[in-house]
Amino acid sequence: MSSFEMIVPALAEALEKRGYSALTPVQKAVLEPELGEADALVSAQTGSGKTVAFGLAVAPTLLGGAERFAAAGAPLGLVVAPTRELALQVRRELEWLYELTGAQIASCVGGMDMRTERRALERGAHIVVGTPGRLRDHITRGALDMSALKAVVLDEADEMLDLGFREDLEFILDSAPAGRRTLMFSATVPRSIATLAKSYQRDAVRISAGGEEKQHLDIEYRALSVAPADRENAIINVLRYYEAANAMVFCNTRAAVNHLTARFNNRNFAVVALSGELSQNERSHALQAMRDGRAKVCIATDVAARGIDLPNLELVIHADLPSNPETLLHRSGRTGRAGRKGVSALIVPGNARRRTERLLANAGLTATWASPPSADEVLRRDDERILADPSFGEPVKDEERDFAAALLERHGAELVAAAFVRLCRGSRSAPEDLIDVGPFAPSKEKFARREETPARRDDFGDSVWFSLSVGRRQNAEPRWLIPMLCRTAGMSKREIGAIKMQPEETFVQIAADWADRFVTAIGPDRKLQGSIAVRRIDGTPDLSRAGYQPPKPDKKPHRGKRPFDQGAPGFEKRAPGERQPAGEIKSWAKKPGKPKFDKPGPMKNKKSKKRPV
Repeated sequence: MSSFEMIVPALAEALEKRGYSALTPVQKAVLEPELGEADALVSAQTGSGKTVAFGLAVAPTLLGGAERFAAAGAPLGLVVAPTRELALQVRRELEWLYELTGAQIASCVGGMDMRTERRALERGAHIVVGTPGRLRDHITRGALDMSALKAVVLDEADEMLDLGFREDLEFILDSAPAGRRTLMFSATVPRSIATLAKSYQRDAVRISAGGEEKQHLDIEYRALSVAPADRENAIINVLRYYEAANAMVFCNTRAAVNHLTARFNNRNFAVVALSGELSQNERSHALQAMRDGRAKVCIATDVAARGIDLPNLELVIHADLPSNPETLLHRSGRTGRAGRKGVSALIVPGNARRRTERLLANAGLTATWASPPSADEVLRRDDERILADPSFGEPVKDEERDFAAALLERHGAELVAAAFVRLCRGSRSAPEDLIDVGPFAPSKEKFARREETPARRDDFGDSVWFSLSVGRRQNAEPRWLIPMLCRTAGMSKREIGAIKMQPEETFVQIAADWADRFVTAIGPDRKLQGSIAVRRIDGTPDLSRAGYQPPKPDKKPHRGKRPFDQGAPGFEKRAPGERQPAGEIKSWAKKPGKPKFDKPGPMKNKKSKKRPV
């Protein structure tokens, strides 16, 4: 009980009942005696226990020395959160924390029935939790009485400003009594937050718990280098390799969320989506499916996932790279919470390596660079899970013994074991065969240059040449031809030699021991992607017969110059009705040197005015 000495007794009992044995750094910081009843500007990372922290901090102010709340009337405390999910999550946390105080807690969030919220406010509430827009609506309509407020908490204040809620926040704070306490909690403290705090707080105590942009020690960061065409396949293999109880995949756009959701549904993953286009009811059902185990993968945008706390979230995948270090930290902070371990995997196409390195450096993170799990690694991991299945450690039950003996007698131990393996593997999505680019993929420019000049590979060995019916005029490039060839035949880029591109045709050198497999893979129609015809060539291609034309010298004719034996338009007329022979024309364009003009512009009178020569 010593660690809870500074806490209101009812809340300390609730913490013990919840299984708390110690407080997090931010929770300890808000209980320091120097804070007292002062305003506070607190910076702490996601997952550090901020909700419980501000619940403990404002409890003495709201209770006023009493052990329980009196009958509910006008609200005493107000908590403002940026999103609906975070607001509802805060309400759930405060309900168990304040359970023994008899607190009535109401929520006011967008997407919910406003009439129901208004009736709850009319019945009375001690604490109101809501989003900025909906709270402003209730204040404007007179449904939310702010006159008795003792404390206002702004949770994720930096995100609310980023989402454009500054005007709503200022309206809410201006409507609150001048003598209330104001506590701001934010992952970072940029200038905009400092300005807001200076305007609406009085001598605020600055608290920084555990650093503002420091790595979570319980999160393992991995940067996985992939070929651009293999991005989605790599995500599938990562999900299959870890088999996390709960995983979250982050995308930058709603369209990407919808695309990946459809793709993963087709691959038999239990997946739900979170994006701004969903209704509140759909979002609630999606999160509940994750919490009760009906879904294991949540694909979301940054805004939709703000403040979400999913139990047992063990894996975060960045399908699209975050735009800034703060977003990277917030995404990753969904896992590795409350002492649990987690993995944050960044999917890095070859052309985004340097950008990823800068992103990690600016966030103060150290990541392990590697390749995504291969199909063989995923299958080996499946076998390890089968061998370690806890059902093998359970004794045979009496009702199972006779049937198990009958199975062994009829089919034998080997067939029974094989059938068990097939059942286990059949229930999972098959892993993808990825192009091996190595953990240190070069940038796109270097990759393109290296593949466009492979003709120097004289040591390639025995090979067969193939002709593809696509060339420079169709914008063909090695950086998309090579992945296409590798995916088609299941080979790596090491089996591809020189690539000779022509205007309408491309010649590709393929290792001799892969030639027959390549022909079999493209099928009897001999076409790639349905339209690119493939033809096998005997020997080395003859570029002189392949439609190749040597480039012509860059010689541009002088502007306006025409054959003199035909006359030059605009200069052939000397006078009305009289035509000057073309051979007698003395054009200034034929003389060396720069022409001199009296002034720019066209000639005013072609009959009497001539250009100086």
